[in-house]
Amino acid sequence: MISIARYWSLFLLLVLVYVAGMFVTLFENDSAQFAVMAMRMVQENDFLSLFKGPQDYLDKPHMHYWLAAIAFKIFGIHDWAYRIPGILASLLGAYSSFGLGRLLYNQQVGKLAALIFMSAQTIILSNIDIRTDAVLTGFTVFAIWQLAAYIEKGYLYHILLGAFGTGMAFSTKGQIAILVIGLPLLCHLAYTRKWRVLLHWKVLTAILVFALTISPMLYAYYQQFDLHPEKVIRGKANRSGILFIFWEQSFERLSGEGVGKNSSDYFFFFHTFLWVFLPWTLIAIAAYWTRLQSFFKLHFRNNPKYEFLTLGGITLIFILISFAQFKLPHYLNIIVPLFSILAASYLYALHRHARDRALYRLLGAQYFILSLVFIVTVLICFYVFEIKSWFAYILLFIGLGACIYFIVKREAPFTRIITISVFAALLLNGVLNLHFYPELLNYQGGSSMAKIVKANDIPTDRIYKLGEQHTWALDFYNQDPVNIVTVLEIDGLNDVWIYASDAEVQKLKRAGIEWDGQYSVKQFRITRLQAKFLNPTTRHNVVNKMYLLHKK
Repeated sequence: MISIARYWSLFLLLVLVYVAGMFVTLFENDSAQFAVMAMRMVQENDFLSLFKGPQDYLDKPHMHYWLAAIAFKIFGIHDWAYRIPGILASLLGAYSSFGLGRLLYNQQVGKLAALIFMSAQTIILSNIDIRTDAVLTGFTVFAIWQLAAYIEKGYLYHILLGAFGTGMAFSTKGQIAILVIGLPLLCHLAYTRKWRVLLHWKVLTAILVFALTISPMLYAYYQQFDLHPEKVIRGKANRSGILFIFWEQSFERLSGEGVGKNSSDYFFFFHTFLWVFLPWTLIAIAAYWTRLQSFFKLHFRNNPKYEFLTLGGITLIFILISFAQFKLPHYLNIIVPLFSILAASYLYALHRHARDRALYRLLGAQYFILSLVFIVTVLICFYVFEIKSWFAYILLFIGLGACIYFIVKREAPFTRIITISVFAALLLNGVLNLHFYPELLNYQGGSSMAKIVKANDIPTDRIYKLGEQHTWALDFYNQDPVNIVTVLEIDGLNDVWIYASDAEVQKLKRAGIEWDGQYSVKQFRITRLQAKFLNPTTRHNVVNKMYLLHKK
C-alpha cells in the first residue's frame, strides 16, 4: 500500500477540490431548481410541501430538500450552503466504502476503495451539479455496509444503523434505494448461504427503525396529496403521495410515464460508464471481467477468498436501470461504491501477489488516461476559455509539474498507478472547478442577470416573466421566484421589469408594449455542451440572449 503520508495528502487534495467546487454558481436545471425548492421551504416556513414553481411536486421525496433547507437555516441562503449536505454525504460514502471494503477484504482494500470513490469523476461532478444522488449514494453505501456487517457479525447496532441508512436513502429517492441496497445484500446472502440471519427478532426492530425513519416523509406526502384528492398531478386527480412513493414512482421511471422518455438505448449505461468512473474505468472493467471469470471457474461455489456482493450487485443494478425508459448518467452513482471496492480489491490482489506484468499494463493504461487529461486541460485553458490571470497560470503549472514529477519518479507500479490516477482526477477537476465552470456559467442567463439585479438595486418583487418557463437560477440568486404574467396582464402594469428571451421580446413588440430601459446577458443551456459552443470561433452561433426590460 502507498505510504500513510501519501494517502492522506491525496485525500486532502481531493477534499480541497470539493471545497473549491462549493463556490461555483448553481447549474440549471436540476441543481438550481432543487435549491429553489429548499429555499421556499425556509422562506415560507413550510417543510411539508414540495413545489416546482407553481405546481405541486410529486416525484422525489423530501430528504434532500430538508437537508438543504437545514443548511440554509444555519448558514443562510447561499449556493455553497446548498452543497454542504451533499459533500457531507459523499464523505459518508467514502467512509462507508472504506468500512465495506475492510469488511469484505481488509483495511488496505477499504482505504483504497475510499480514495477511488472520492476521485471518481461522477462523484466529484455530483457535488458540483448537485442533485439528490450525492445524498442517496452516501446513505445507500452506508446501509449496505452496516447490513452486510450484521450478516457477518450479528450485532444489533449494525442492523439498526443499516435500517436508518435505508430509511434515509428511501426518503431521498424512493424505491430505487431499496433495490440498490437489497440486490447486493441478496447476492451476498445467496453466496454465503447465511439466510438464517433473516429469521431473527433483530430484523423486526430494524423494520421498526426503517418505518420511523421514513415516517416524516410519509406524513409530508399525506398532508400535501392524500388530504387533497382534488389536486391534479401530471394530468391525474386523486393522487396519493403514500401510494406513489411505495408503488407508482419506480414504475413511472421504468416506463417513462409522467417523467417522459429520453432513451430506449439498453446500452446507454455501458458507454456512459466509460467517463463516469474516470480515471479508474479501465481498471474497473479489468476487475469486473477478472472476477467474473473466477466465479465461472468456481461454478459460483462459495469460496472464502471471494465475495459476490459487489460483482452481483453491480450486475443486477446495471441490468435493472438499463431497462428504464428515462436515463441520465448520474443514475450510475449508486454503483460507484461497489465498483470502487471491486477495483480496489483487484489492484491490491495484483500488488500482494507481485503480478508486476499486469500492474505495468494497468500503469500504461493510466498513463494513457492521464495524457488525455493533459490534452483536455490544455484545450480548456488555452483554447475553449483562455486563462488570463497569472495566479491561474501558476496553479496550472504547479499541477502539471506535480503530475510530471510522479510520472518520472521511480516507484513500484502499484504506487504509481494510484498516485497518477488520483492526480489525473485532481488536475482535471481542479481546472473544471476553478476555471472552466466559472467561465461557462457566464453563459447562464439567470445567474448572470441576478448579478445585474443586485448591482442596480432592482426590486425583485417587480420582476415578471411571460408564462411558466423555468428561471431557477434567477429565482435562487434573487432569493425571490419571478412572478408569472401574460402579455395582456403585463400591459396593465407600471414600473415593472420583464425577464424575456429573444422570442418573447418580439412577442412584446407585436403586442405594442414599450420599455424605456433594458439589460441583456448571454444565454446557453450549459448542461448540454456541444462542439460549436466549445469552439470560440463558432460559439456566437449557438449563444442566445436574455433580456430584462423596464416598462414604465
